[in-house]
Amino acid sequence: MKKISTALLAFRIMAWVTGVVLAFASVWALYGYLFLNYGTEGGKPLLYSFLWLAHGWLYFAYLIAAVNLAFLLRFPILKTLALLLAGTIPFASFYADFVMHRYVASLPDKTVDKAVKQDPTQ
Repeated sequence: MKKISTALLAFRIMAWVTGVVLAFASVWALYGYLFLNYGTEGGKPLLYSFLWLAHGWLYFAYLIAAVNLAFLLRFPILKTLALLLAGTIPFASFYADFVMHRYVASLPDKTVDKAVKQDPTQ
């Protein structure tokens, strides 16, 4: 079905974008608090704050894409919650993308169009 492959593509894009921004912001935060004295008031640069703001909005788009995919695949609540929480843990969204891609590729042919089945990354 075309809807599932489109929802999977939207989820994969948002998982990667959200994951890259979160990983970069987390590494920057760790480095900043350990070596750049971000713990003091006013010690953080403005770009640092904008990066976390961007992650918040990107995570919101990630939630929409993940809920859409979970509803189309008729996931139970706990599986849906695990998918949603993957955007809050650094590097977990990459794993969620990997798992969801394998899950959709393993569905019967009548459910998913052939574009998802013939992905060369497998």
